[in-house]
Parts: sequence; structure tokens; C-alpha cells
Amino acid sequence: MQGRVHLFKRDHINTDEIISARYLNVHDEATLAEHAMEVIDPEFVKRVQAGDMLVAGENFGCGSSREHAIWALRGAGVQAVLADSFARIFYRNAVNNAFQIMEIPGISAQVQDGDELEIDIEKGLVTNRSQNKTYSFPPHSPFLQGIYAAGGLLKNIAANAGRRKVKK
Repeated sequence: MQGRVHLFKRDHINTDEIISARYLNVHDEATLAEHAMEVIDPEFVKRVQAGDMLVAGENFGCGSSREHAIWALRGAGVQAVLADSFARIFYRNAVNNAFQIMEIPGISAQVQDGDELEIDIEKGLVTNRSQNKTYSFPPHSPFLQGIYAAGGLLKNIAANAGRRKVKK
């Protein structure tokens, strides 16, 4: 996967800043996308293009549990979020929705807005083509890879229904 960086160096970007609570009655990704990140950067949706990546500081996605934050970013064209760390509930919502995230401590201090990144998810490598630098992250576990490959948690469960034997 390849894409251009939209850098948000700030720590603790919460889900209400990713997509405001006033849009929680909307479930359409395209409509949510119109308001992605507008609390922090009202011009974000005008600059973001399909395939771009968001890079942020620590504890990205903290706050309330809302899948709308994932849907808004994905609807806006963001294909992945790389952060120094993620709030656990955002992390699980991302996995459950098959939205690519990579936790790379210090990444927000290493890249610049507009850098071009190339990510090898299986090897756990991010290459900053603009700076000719490489960063590593722990690849997803086989369990998480299965969820991503299926297109999300619910699709993974449906695909594996009946395969697991229940102990009596």
C-alpha cells in the first residue's frame, strides 16, 4: 500500500474530533467523510485523496466508542492510520471494520506532512520514500490477519461459522 501523509502531531485526538457527535445519526461513509477531522482541520476533506494516510501522535482515537470515526476516515479516502499509539477501543473498532492501522512509537516525529509512504503489512515495514527511511512495526497476528482478510470481524465470523468444534 502506498499513500501520502496527512500529519497530525498532536496526542490524544479523540473520536469526537475525528467525527463530531452531531453526525452519529448518519451511517453512510460518504456523508460522514464530508465532516472527517473538521473539528481539528476544517480543510482536511478538501486536501485528502483516496489512498492517503493519516499519521498521528499517542492515544489516537481516545474518547467514546464510535465506529463512525473509522467510517468517516475510510469514507474520506484514508486507507490507513499510523500512530505512536492507539486507544484500545479505536484499535478494535478499526480491526473489526478491516481498516488498516499500524502502531509505530515515534512515527509522528519521523514523518512530514506530504511524505510518500509505502507499507508492507506482512513484513511490518513502512518505507518513507520522501526521506528514504524505513520504520518497522509488529505485523498483525494470524488471528487479526484472518479478520482483515475476511473484510472485518462479522465477515470473519460468518466465513468460519461451523468450522470450530464446540467442546461438550
